[in-house]
Amino acid sequence: MSCCCACVEESDVAMVEHCGKFDRKLGSGCSIVCCCIGDQVAGVISCRLQQLDISCETKTHDNVFVTLMINVQFKVIHNQERDAFYALEDYKRQINSYVFDTVRSAVPKINLDKVFEQKEDIANAVKQELSKCMQAYGWEIIQVLIADIEPDPKVKNAMNEINTAQRLRVATVDKAEADKILVVKKAEADAESKYLGGVGIARQRKAIAEGMRDTVKAFTEGVPESSPQEIMDLVLVTQYFDTLKEIGEKSRASTIFLPSNHDSADAAGVRQGMLEAHASMTGQATARAMAAQNQKRR
Repeated sequence: MSCCCACVEESDVAMVEHCGKFDRKLGSGCSIVCCCIGDQVAGVISCRLQQLDISCETKTHDNVFVTLMINVQFKVIHNQERDAFYALEDYKRQINSYVFDTVRSAVPKINLDKVFEQKEDIANAVKQELSKCMQAYGWEIIQVLIADIEPDPKVKNAMNEINTAQRLRVATVDKAEADKILVVKKAEADAESKYLGGVGIARQRKAIAEGMRDTVKAFTEGVPESSPQEIMDLVLVTQYFDTLKEIGEKSRASTIFLPSNHDSADAAGVRQGMLEAHASMTGQATARAMAAQNQKRR
């Protein structure tokens, strides 16, 4: 008797035929096959979880061609290894056909944007169709995943440009709003600054008025025979000399004599005296210069 050993790996099932007809299944391990009586190992089928990657190109409802990368995970149903091995000549190509048929029936009904939003619905539709069809052949569909959605390159570039334009429009609006806020805040700050400046000037003038009032009151109490008008003339003369002092202390100061509407005789006398003193000093300087020139000529 001629016998041979058949070694089957873990998670595999071997199909043994007797004279070309299925006879039995061999599990993992080493088994005896009697070749002399017509037994032979027809093939081995894996019970592991398998994955089939499918690239399917189709058209959407808005006439955009798109390619879907679909991952189908499946395995043999327990105790149906015989059906899985003999029912289909090429089970992978059969799964491919069902996936193409389901995707090309579902995707053309929706627009491109909806394809991205409803990819789980498309995957569930593919899984249901595959499960219904492949279960009769001994295959169980575990999961269907849509790994990637690739529109036509031209459409993809157009979508990127639209997205870029939308983002630029939003950025422009935000920048305009920011500039508006800056202008408004600057105007508010300027108005607040002017208001506070006016308050400061008003308080300054109020302080000056109160100071003059106190001065007049002090002089009136200290010198009873003086009148308020005389006291104000004295204050005016004092301020006048203080102004001349400040102008004289500056190296690049310019003096401008302006006409005054003040009716005080003392103020007019002070102004006239200052002008005459200036003219006298100018005349003396001119005389000294002429005398110096005559001395040189001699």
